[in-house]
Amino acid sequence: MKNIKIALWAIPGLLTAFWLAVNLPLPENLNVIAVRNLLVQYFGVLSMGAMSVAMILATRAKWLEPWLNGLDKSYRLHKWLGISALITAPLHWIAAMGPKWAVQWGLMTPPQRPARPEGAPELPAMQEFLNSMRPTSEMLGEYAFYAAVVLIVLALIRRFPYKYFVSTHTIIAIAYLALVLHAIPTFNYAAWSQPLGIVMALLMAGGTVSAVLALTRQIGRRNRATGMIEALRIFPELGATEISIALEDGWKGHDAGQFAFVTFDPREGKHPFTIASAWDADSRRVTFITKGLGDYTDFLPETLKVGGEAIVEGPYGRFTFEDTSERQIWIGGGIGITPFIARMKHLARTGGNKSIDLIHSTKELSEEAMKLLRADAAAAGITLHVLVDDRDGFLTGDRLREMVPEWKSASVWFCGPASFGQALKGDLVERGLASGAFHQELFNMR
Repeated sequence: MKNIKIALWAIPGLLTAFWLAVNLPLPENLNVIAVRNLLVQYFGVLSMGAMSVAMILATRAKWLEPWLNGLDKSYRLHKWLGISALITAPLHWIAAMGPKWAVQWGLMTPPQRPARPEGAPELPAMQEFLNSMRPTSEMLGEYAFYAAVVLIVLALIRRFPYKYFVSTHTIIAIAYLALVLHAIPTFNYAAWSQPLGIVMALLMAGGTVSAVLALTRQIGRRNRATGMIEALRIFPELGATEISIALEDGWKGHDAGQFAFVTFDPREGKHPFTIASAWDADSRRVTFITKGLGDYTDFLPETLKVGGEAIVEGPYGRFTFEDTSERQIWIGGGIGITPFIARMKHLARTGGNKSIDLIHSTKELSEEAMKLLRADAAAAGITLHVLVDDRDGFLTGDRLREMVPEWKSASVWFCGPASFGQALKGDLVERGLASGAFHQELFNMR
């Protein structure tokens, strides 16, 4: 989360600094129109900067993951940049439309555009061309703004079905391209040769390429592999389904703890699932455990069949248990146990030299699933603690400290409900755990 916060403040901060470098000192005559023009440019720069970075992040480029510590963090930043654009874009629109409204309401007289002084040098051909495009670009930008606002709001509504969210979210790429066509002619021409213009040109170029990749469905294409469902196992008490998929060539392997996007039905689209198996290049098999959460996952047990096709894209994420601590504490809340199952299977094959306690906190209990979990823990040499909510109560910081007295010297790896993890982290950090020793997967793609 720290890197997300830094990036979220650094992006508008740097753009503001570059904008100030162009516009300082401010005009001596700061009348209504002068202030309006400054605000239109400023909020336009912030909006296009945020949307451009958000478009680049949407490409799921693996080279970006180390910067933000995983694709899950990248998507969280993508979301907050969208929210910030949802704030700055309306401010840009209000600043642009304000004088027109004021004239219509009789609050001011129509401003007169200053005439070009006699003998003034001719404008560069490019500037003349961009000026001629302003009326069209302003109209295009207005309608693209309306579309982008509606689409971003829909993306933030959790009740909006995921498959429709994926489809409508892709349309944002069209709105973005229209906004680029709006921004280029209306941008302060003198700023193009300055750091602000260079940075904005690079961001919009990157955003444009990203938008084209999204519209042509090229995002993640190089990371896809086709496979066949080999086995299904249903745990009715948990509402969970274990799916084993044999992959063809194209999958280059994965680390325990990573996740992938899986498509079982092209009409439904891809969904993210954590991988629940260690990689074996000989068998080329990956396993996923899904849980019915009131959406598409509820119907998977009924719709999936052995022999059915699946497309797997990935792997993504950096929840890979890599640190220098000799002791680790793993906490799996509900279906959040999945990455730890994969890691245990990996350790059972390769061995390890860390002292590890796994705490599984769950609402439901399945004897069959518990038997498998205990077998994995024993094979990996891991101490397993199981807490069933109705039987044992909830996991708290105090209970964790009782279970693992050496907790301060350990790193903590948490996967489960986000609010549960944040509350636990706050308690442990307050009692002396280093903030950087708590690792949490933000397994939320919207």
